[in-house]
Amino acid sequence: MQFGIFTVGDVTPDPTTGRTPGEAERIKAMVTIALKAEEIGLDVFATGEHHNPPFVPSSPTTMLGYLAARTERLILSTSTTLITTNDPVKIAEDYAMLQHLADGRVDLMMGRGNTGPVYPWFGQDIRNGIPLAIENYALLRRLWDEEVVDWEGKFRTPLQGFTSTPRPLDGVPPFVWHGSIRSPEIAEQAAYYGDGFFHNNIFWPAEHTRRMVELYRRRFAHYGHGSPDQAIVGLGGQVFMRRNSQDAVREFRPYFDNAPVYGHGPSLEDFMTQTPLTVGSPQQVIDRTLGFREYVGDYQRQLFLMDHAGLPLKTVLEQLDLLGEEVVPVLRKEFAARRPAHVPDAPTHASRVAAASAGTNGGATAGPGR
Repeated sequence: MQFGIFTVGDVTPDPTTGRTPGEAERIKAMVTIALKAEEIGLDVFATGEHHNPPFVPSSPTTMLGYLAARTERLILSTSTTLITTNDPVKIAEDYAMLQHLADGRVDLMMGRGNTGPVYPWFGQDIRNGIPLAIENYALLRRLWDEEVVDWEGKFRTPLQGFTSTPRPLDGVPPFVWHGSIRSPEIAEQAAYYGDGFFHNNIFWPAEHTRRMVELYRRRFAHYGHGSPDQAIVGLGGQVFMRRNSQDAVREFRPYFDNAPVYGHGPSLEDFMTQTPLTVGSPQQVIDRTLGFREYVGDYQRQLFLMDHAGLPLKTVLEQLDLLGEEVVPVLRKEFAARRPAHVPDAPTHASRVAAASAGTNGGATAGPGR
Protein backbone atom coordinates (compact mmCIF):
# COMPACT_ATOMS: atom_id res chain seq x y z
CA MET A 1 0.00 0.00 0.00
CA GLN A 2 1.23 3.49 -0.84
CA PHE A 3 1.05 6.41 1.57
CA GLY A 4 1.54 10.03 0.68
CA ILE A 5 0.25 13.56 0.74
CA PHE A 6 -1.68 15.74 -1.66
CA THR A 7 -1.86 19.50 -1.83
CA VAL A 8 -4.41 21.87 -3.31
CA GLY A 9 -1.89 24.73 -3.22
CA ASP A 10 -4.16 27.34 -1.67
CA VAL A 11 -2.79 30.73 -0.69
CA THR A 12 -4.81 31.43 2.44
CA PRO A 13 -4.24 33.97 5.25
CA ASP A 14 -3.16 32.48 8.56
CA PRO A 15 -6.19 33.32 10.74
CA THR A 16 -4.06 33.44 13.88
CA THR A 17 -1.65 36.08 12.53
CA GLY A 18 -3.41 37.60 9.52
CA ARG A 19 -0.33 36.96 7.38
CA THR A 20 -0.79 35.78 3.79
CA PRO A 21 2.18 34.15 2.03
CA GLY A 22 3.16 35.38 -1.40
CA GLU A 23 2.72 33.13 -4.41
CA ALA A 24 6.45 32.45 -4.71
CA GLU A 25 6.63 31.58 -1.01
CA ARG A 26 3.70 29.20 -1.29
CA ILE A 27 5.09 27.48 -4.39
CA LYS A 28 8.47 26.98 -2.73
CA ALA A 29 6.74 25.72 0.41
CA MET A 30 5.07 23.03 -1.71
CA VAL A 31 8.53 21.97 -2.93
CA THR A 32 9.81 21.85 0.66
CA ILE A 33 6.82 19.72 1.66
CA ALA A 34 7.41 17.29 -1.20
CA LEU A 35 11.09 16.92 -0.28
CA LYS A 36 10.07 16.35 3.33
CA ALA A 37 7.67 13.62 2.17
CA GLU A 38 10.56 11.71 0.62
CA GLU A 39 12.76 12.31 3.66
CA ILE A 40 10.23 10.77 6.06
CA GLY A 41 9.64 7.73 3.85
CA LEU A 42 6.31 8.51 2.21
CA ASP A 43 5.62 7.02 -1.22
CA VAL A 44 3.66 9.71 -3.07
CA PHE A 45 3.46 13.47 -3.47
CA ALA A 46 0.48 14.77 -5.48
CA THR A 47 -0.38 18.30 -6.54
CA GLY A 48 -3.69 19.68 -7.72
CA GLU A 49 -4.30 21.72 -10.85
CA HIS A 50 -6.08 25.04 -10.41
CA HIS A 51 -6.28 28.16 -12.56
CA ASN A 52 -7.89 30.59 -10.15
CA PRO A 53 -7.04 32.40 -6.92
CA PRO A 54 -6.47 31.53 -4.14
CA PHE A 55 -4.65 28.53 -5.69
CA VAL A 56 -1.21 28.54 -7.33
CA PRO A 57 -0.54 25.10 -8.92
CA SER A 58 -1.60 25.93 -12.49
CA SER A 59 1.19 23.84 -14.06
CA PRO A 60 1.58 20.46 -12.35
CA THR A 61 4.13 19.15 -14.86
CA THR A 62 6.42 22.10 -14.15
CA MET A 63 6.26 21.43 -10.43
CA LEU A 64 6.65 17.67 -10.79
CA GLY A 65 9.45 17.96 -13.33
CA TYR A 66 11.38 20.12 -10.88
CA LEU A 67 10.72 17.61 -8.10
CA ALA A 68 11.86 14.75 -10.33
CA ALA A 69 15.31 16.32 -10.34
CA ARG A 70 15.28 16.79 -6.56
CA THR A 71 14.03 13.35 -5.49
CA GLU A 72 15.05 9.75 -6.02
CA ARG A 73 12.23 7.54 -4.81
CA LEU A 74 9.03 9.56 -4.47
CA ILE A 75 6.17 8.83 -6.89
CA LEU A 76 5.14 12.15 -8.42
CA SER A 77 1.45 12.48 -9.12
CA THR A 78 -1.38 14.89 -9.63
CA SER A 79 -4.38 15.11 -7.38
CA THR A 80 -6.24 16.52 -10.35
CA THR A 81 -5.34 16.77 -14.01
CA LEU A 82 -8.21 18.52 -15.75
CA ILE A 83 -9.25 16.08 -18.47
CA THR A 84 -12.07 18.40 -19.53
CA THR A 85 -10.15 21.62 -20.23
CA ASN A 86 -6.69 20.31 -21.15
CA ASP A 87 -6.12 19.07 -24.68
CA PRO A 88 -5.59 15.26 -24.62
CA VAL A 89 -2.67 15.64 -27.05
CA LYS A 90 -0.91 17.99 -24.62
CA ILE A 91 -1.62 15.68 -21.67
CA ALA A 92 -0.25 12.69 -23.57
CA GLU A 93 2.98 14.46 -24.46
CA ASP A 94 3.52 16.36 -21.21
CA TYR A 95 3.15 13.34 -18.96
CA ALA A 96 5.15 11.03 -21.21
CA MET A 97 7.96 13.62 -21.10
CA LEU A 98 7.66 13.79 -17.31
CA GLN A 99 7.67 10.00 -17.16
CA HIS A 100 11.05 9.90 -18.95
CA LEU A 101 12.55 12.62 -16.75
CA ALA A 102 11.39 10.88 -13.56
CA ASP A 103 12.45 7.36 -14.66
CA GLY A 104 8.84 6.20 -14.44
CA ARG A 105 8.03 7.70 -11.02
CA VAL A 106 4.88 9.33 -12.40
CA ASP A 107 1.16 8.75 -12.38
CA LEU A 108 -1.78 11.10 -12.61
CA MET A 109 -5.34 11.55 -11.49
CA MET A 110 -7.92 12.62 -14.05
CA GLY A 111 -10.69 14.88 -12.86
CA ARG A 112 -13.09 17.64 -13.86
CA GLY A 113 -12.16 19.97 -11.02
CA ASN A 114 -14.56 21.88 -8.82
CA THR A 115 -14.41 25.35 -10.39
CA GLY A 116 -17.15 25.96 -12.93
CA PRO A 117 -15.64 29.08 -14.57
CA VAL A 118 -12.54 27.12 -15.65
CA TYR A 119 -14.49 25.75 -18.62
CA PRO A 120 -14.95 29.03 -20.54
CA TRP A 121 -11.42 30.10 -19.59
CA PHE A 122 -10.23 27.24 -21.79
CA GLY A 123 -12.92 27.51 -24.45
CA GLN A 124 -15.27 24.81 -23.15
CA ASP A 125 -18.85 24.61 -21.89
CA ILE A 126 -19.45 23.25 -18.39
CA ARG A 127 -22.63 21.58 -19.63
CA ASN A 128 -20.38 19.23 -21.61
CA GLY A 129 -18.36 18.26 -18.53
CA ILE A 130 -19.07 14.53 -18.48
CA PRO A 131 -19.02 14.01 -22.28
CA LEU A 132 -15.74 15.95 -22.45
CA ALA A 133 -14.20 13.79 -19.76
CA ILE A 134 -15.22 10.60 -21.54
CA GLU A 135 -14.21 11.65 -25.07
CA ASN A 136 -10.94 13.31 -24.08
CA TYR A 137 -9.81 10.35 -22.03
CA ALA A 138 -10.68 7.88 -24.80
CA LEU A 139 -8.43 9.88 -27.12
CA LEU A 140 -5.66 10.10 -24.51
CA ARG A 141 -5.61 6.31 -24.16
CA ARG A 142 -5.28 5.89 -27.91
CA LEU A 143 -2.48 8.44 -28.08
CA TRP A 144 -0.54 6.47 -25.48
CA ASP A 145 -1.42 2.98 -26.70
CA GLU A 146 -1.15 3.47 -30.48
CA GLU A 147 1.86 4.66 -32.45
CA VAL A 148 -0.22 6.33 -35.19
CA VAL A 149 -3.71 7.69 -34.46
CA ASP A 150 -6.55 8.61 -36.80
CA TRP A 151 -9.35 10.11 -34.75
CA GLU A 152 -12.45 12.25 -35.01
CA GLY A 153 -14.73 13.35 -32.19
CA LYS A 154 -17.10 16.09 -31.11
CA PHE A 155 -14.98 18.47 -29.07
CA ARG A 156 -11.71 19.00 -30.95
CA THR A 157 -10.30 18.95 -34.47
CA PRO A 158 -9.67 15.51 -36.06
CA LEU A 159 -6.26 13.83 -36.08
CA GLN A 160 -4.81 12.10 -39.12
CA GLY A 161 -1.72 9.93 -38.88
CA PHE A 162 -0.71 11.62 -35.61
CA THR A 163 2.02 10.29 -33.29
CA SER A 164 2.43 11.90 -29.87
CA THR A 165 6.02 12.30 -28.70
CA PRO A 166 7.80 11.16 -26.71
CA ARG A 167 6.29 7.71 -26.57
CA PRO A 168 5.53 6.36 -23.07
CA LEU A 169 8.57 5.09 -21.21
CA ASP A 170 9.18 1.37 -21.82
CA GLY A 171 5.98 1.31 -23.87
CA VAL A 172 3.90 1.61 -20.69
CA PRO A 173 1.99 4.88 -20.10
CA PRO A 174 1.64 6.44 -16.65
CA PHE A 175 -0.92 4.77 -14.41
CA VAL A 176 -4.16 6.73 -14.27
CA TRP A 177 -6.49 7.26 -11.35
CA HIS A 178 -9.92 8.76 -12.02
CA GLY A 179 -10.89 11.12 -9.24
CA SER A 180 -14.51 11.82 -8.44
CA ILE A 181 -16.60 12.38 -5.36
CA ARG A 182 -20.09 12.46 -6.88
CA SER A 183 -20.19 11.28 -10.51
CA PRO A 184 -21.04 7.61 -11.17
CA GLU A 185 -20.04 8.13 -14.81
CA ILE A 186 -16.42 8.66 -13.75
CA ALA A 187 -16.43 5.54 -11.58
CA GLU A 188 -17.79 3.70 -14.63
CA GLN A 189 -15.03 5.12 -16.81
CA ALA A 190 -12.32 4.01 -14.38
CA ALA A 191 -13.83 0.53 -14.28
CA TYR A 192 -14.12 0.29 -18.07
CA TYR A 193 -10.42 0.90 -18.59
CA GLY A 194 -9.29 -1.07 -15.55
CA ASP A 195 -7.74 2.10 -14.14
CA GLY A 196 -7.70 3.22 -10.53
CA PHE A 197 -10.54 5.05 -8.80
CA PHE A 198 -9.69 7.74 -6.24
CA HIS A 199 -12.22 9.20 -3.83
CA ASN A 200 -10.88 12.23 -2.00
CA ASN A 201 -12.77 11.15 1.14
CA ILE A 202 -12.87 14.62 2.63
CA PHE A 203 -16.28 16.26 2.42
CA TRP A 204 -18.60 13.27 2.30
CA PRO A 205 -19.88 10.77 4.87
CA ALA A 206 -18.66 7.19 4.83
CA GLU A 207 -21.87 5.83 3.32
CA HIS A 208 -21.49 8.00 0.21
CA THR A 209 -17.87 6.93 -0.26
CA ARG A 210 -18.83 3.29 0.21
CA ARG A 211 -21.47 3.49 -2.53
CA MET A 212 -19.11 5.11 -5.03
CA VAL A 213 -16.31 2.62 -4.41
CA GLU A 214 -18.71 -0.32 -4.52
CA LEU A 215 -20.04 0.85 -7.89
CA TYR A 216 -16.50 1.06 -9.27
CA ARG A 217 -15.56 -2.37 -7.91
CA ARG A 218 -18.68 -3.99 -9.30
CA ARG A 219 -18.17 -2.51 -12.76
CA PHE A 220 -14.43 -3.31 -12.72
CA ALA A 221 -15.37 -6.98 -12.37
CA HIS A 222 -18.11 -6.63 -15.01
CA TYR A 223 -15.52 -5.53 -17.57
CA GLY A 224 -13.38 -8.56 -16.86
CA HIS A 225 -10.42 -6.99 -15.07
CA GLY A 226 -10.62 -9.19 -11.97
CA SER A 227 -12.78 -9.69 -8.93
CA PRO A 228 -14.29 -6.64 -7.21
CA ASP A 229 -11.74 -6.75 -4.40
CA GLN A 230 -8.91 -6.62 -6.95
CA ALA A 231 -9.95 -3.19 -8.22
CA ILE A 232 -7.43 -0.39 -7.59
CA VAL A 233 -8.79 2.10 -5.05
CA GLY A 234 -7.26 5.22 -3.53
CA LEU A 235 -8.56 7.46 -0.76
CA GLY A 236 -7.79 10.91 0.50
CA GLY A 237 -8.23 12.20 4.01
CA GLN A 238 -7.59 15.20 6.24
CA VAL A 239 -5.70 15.11 9.51
CA PHE A 240 -4.19 17.47 12.04
CA MET A 241 -2.22 16.02 14.92
CA ARG A 242 -0.61 16.88 18.19
CA ARG A 243 0.50 14.37 20.78
CA ASN A 244 -2.35 15.56 22.97
CA SER A 245 -5.71 15.53 21.17
CA GLN A 246 -7.01 18.58 23.05
CA ASP A 247 -4.00 20.57 21.86
CA ALA A 248 -4.70 19.50 18.28
CA VAL A 249 -8.33 20.63 18.43
CA ARG A 250 -7.48 23.95 20.07
CA GLU A 251 -4.70 24.73 17.55
CA PHE A 252 -6.58 23.66 14.42
CA ARG A 253 -9.96 25.22 15.22
CA PRO A 254 -9.24 28.75 13.89
CA TYR A 255 -7.86 27.27 10.67
CA PHE A 256 -10.93 25.11 10.23
CA ASP A 257 -13.33 27.94 11.02
CA ASN A 258 -11.80 30.20 8.36
CA ALA A 259 -10.79 27.71 5.67
CA PRO A 260 -12.04 28.63 2.18
CA VAL A 261 -13.26 25.09 1.53
CA TYR A 262 -15.31 24.45 4.65
CA GLY A 263 -15.13 27.44 6.97
CA HIS A 264 -18.22 29.22 8.27
CA GLY A 265 -20.26 26.01 8.03
CA PRO A 266 -20.69 23.08 10.42
CA SER A 267 -18.63 23.10 13.59
CA LEU A 268 -15.30 21.29 13.74
CA GLU A 269 -16.85 18.64 15.97
CA ASP A 270 -19.78 18.10 13.60
CA PHE A 271 -17.47 17.91 10.62
CA MET A 272 -15.28 15.31 12.34
CA THR A 273 -18.37 13.26 13.14
CA GLN A 274 -19.87 13.46 9.66
CA THR A 275 -16.72 13.17 7.51
CA PRO A 276 -13.29 11.49 7.75
CA LEU A 277 -11.57 14.67 9.05
CA THR A 278 -9.49 13.63 12.07
CA VAL A 279 -8.07 16.19 14.47
CA GLY A 280 -6.38 14.59 17.44
CA SER A 281 -3.50 12.39 18.48
CA PRO A 282 -1.45 10.14 16.17
CA GLN A 283 -3.24 7.12 17.61
CA GLN A 284 -6.62 8.62 16.75
CA VAL A 285 -5.43 9.16 13.17
CA ILE A 286 -4.24 5.54 13.01
CA ASP A 287 -7.54 4.19 14.32
CA ARG A 288 -9.66 6.35 12.02
CA THR A 289 -7.61 5.54 8.93
CA LEU A 290 -7.68 1.80 9.61
CA GLY A 291 -11.45 2.17 9.82
CA PHE A 292 -11.64 3.28 6.18
CA ARG A 293 -11.09 -0.36 5.21
CA GLU A 294 -14.38 -1.27 6.87
CA TYR A 295 -16.42 0.60 4.25
CA VAL A 296 -14.23 0.56 1.10
CA GLY A 297 -12.44 -2.77 1.51
CA ASP A 298 -8.72 -3.30 0.99
CA TYR A 299 -7.27 -0.46 -1.02
CA GLN A 300 -3.95 0.60 -2.53
CA ARG A 301 -3.25 4.27 -1.88
CA GLN A 302 -3.86 6.61 1.04
CA LEU A 303 -3.11 10.32 0.62
CA PHE A 304 -3.45 12.94 3.35
CA LEU A 305 -4.17 16.65 2.97
CA MET A 306 -1.83 18.44 5.40
CA ASP A 307 -0.96 21.92 4.06
CA HIS A 308 -4.07 24.02 3.65
CA ALA A 309 -6.24 26.63 5.31
CA GLY A 310 -3.30 28.97 6.03
CA LEU A 311 -1.29 26.56 8.17
CA PRO A 312 2.31 27.86 8.38
CA LEU A 313 5.05 25.76 6.79
CA LYS A 314 6.69 25.07 10.16
CA THR A 315 3.46 23.52 11.44
CA VAL A 316 3.01 21.43 8.28
CA LEU A 317 6.54 20.04 8.60
CA GLU A 318 5.84 19.14 12.23
CA GLN A 319 2.71 17.33 11.07
CA LEU A 320 4.74 15.40 8.50
CA ASP A 321 7.23 14.33 11.15
CA LEU A 322 4.39 12.86 13.20
CA LEU A 323 2.96 11.20 10.10
CA GLY A 324 6.28 9.64 9.12
CA GLU A 325 7.46 8.63 12.57
CA GLU A 326 4.31 7.51 14.35
CA VAL A 327 1.42 7.02 11.94
CA VAL A 328 2.51 5.56 8.60
CA PRO A 329 4.77 2.79 10.01
CA VAL A 330 1.81 1.45 12.01
CA LEU A 331 -0.59 1.80 9.09
CA ARG A 332 1.79 -0.07 6.76
CA LYS A 333 2.06 -2.95 9.19
CA GLU A 334 -1.64 -3.15 10.01
CA PHE A 335 -2.96 -2.80 6.46
CA ALA A 336 -0.48 -5.41 5.20
CA ALA A 337 -1.48 -7.87 7.90
CA ARG A 338 -5.18 -7.53 7.08
CA ARG A 339 -4.95 -7.66 3.28
CA PRO A 340 -5.67 -11.01 1.55
CA ALA A 341 -2.93 -12.34 -0.70
CA HIS A 342 -5.00 -12.00 -3.89
CA VAL A 343 -5.51 -8.25 -3.47
CA PRO A 344 -2.95 -6.47 -5.68
CA ASP A 345 -0.32 -4.01 -4.53
CA ALA A 346 -0.45 -0.41 -5.68
CA PRO A 347 0.69 -0.16 -9.32
CA THR A 348 4.20 1.13 -10.04
CA HIS A 349 5.99 1.63 -13.31
CA ALA A 350 8.22 -1.37 -12.66
CA SER A 351 5.32 -3.67 -11.80
CA ARG A 352 3.37 -2.57 -14.87
CA VAL A 353 6.34 -3.05 -17.20
CA ALA A 354 6.78 -6.54 -15.78
CA ALA A 355 3.06 -7.26 -16.21
CA ALA A 356 3.13 -6.00 -19.80
CA SER A 357 6.07 -8.27 -20.57
CA ALA A 358 4.20 -11.20 -19.06
CA GLY A 359 0.98 -10.30 -20.88
CA THR A 360 -1.03 -9.68 -17.69
CA ASN A 361 -3.05 -6.72 -16.46
CA GLY A 362 -0.75 -5.14 -13.90
CA GLY A 363 -3.32 -2.62 -12.75
CA ALA A 364 -4.51 -1.00 -15.98
CA THR A 365 -5.75 -2.02 -19.38
CA ALA A 366 -6.80 -0.26 -22.54
CA GLY A 367 -10.37 -1.48 -22.25
CA PRO A 368 -12.40 -4.66 -21.80
CA GLY A 369 -10.57 -7.79 -22.82
CA ARG A 370 -7.30 -5.94 -23.42
